[in-house]
Amino acid sequence: MTTTLPLFPLGTVLLPGTSLPLHVFEPRYRQLTVDLVTGKLPERNFGVLAIRQGWEVGPGNATALHDVGCEALLNDAKPLPDGRFDLATTGGRRFRLVELDTESAPYLVGRVEWLEDTPTPAELTELTPLLEEGAVAAFRRYRAAAFEDNPTVAVNEALSYALANDCLLTPDDRQHLLEERSEVRRLRMVRKMMHREAGIIAALHAVPAPIAELGHLPHRN
Repeated sequence: MTTTLPLFPLGTVLLPGTSLPLHVFEPRYRQLTVDLVTGKLPERNFGVLAIRQGWEVGPGNATALHDVGCEALLNDAKPLPDGRFDLATTGGRRFRLVELDTESAPYLVGRVEWLEDTPTPAELTELTPLLEEGAVAAFRRYRAAAFEDNPTVAVNEALSYALANDCLLTPDDRQHLLEERSEVRRLRMVRKMMHREAGIIAALHAVPAPIAELGHLPHRN
């Protein structure tokens, strides 16, 4: 089963259950926002796909996109002067791009299929609490090294995404997590990434921060 979804290519990766602020100023994405808030797109959602080659701004600048993306659910749209908007969105379902439509709307539209996790084998289900503990411990080590804090962690079904979103991971790391369809394997990946990043910080005595991944800055289209 496939459905159509308006698309918003970005230089970052949106993960399910995480927040993404957007500052919209390009005409095509202004129109997308208008269509969302006026009900022309009644689901109030669009797809975020990470750019594999190219740039966010300008026509034709995104020359290649990743196939797997994340649905963005529009929570709020604040109109600004000159037709710009500040958006508050939350990551929803994952999807795979089946076909790209560049003609039917001012913005990109995709035919997509929704992606679900594969069932966890019974023998691995018993290991899940241990994997969660290991991922949280690695996360705390990373946060202590990078920010000298010890944040509260809520263990839930989307734990791997929540941990990854609170760290300055590269877009490639985030894309690998998004594409992985097993929470068990995602927990292992997050633990490995956290240990790697903590080791880098210890060696450099500094936090290597990818500009596009600075969570406190709103992403611009």
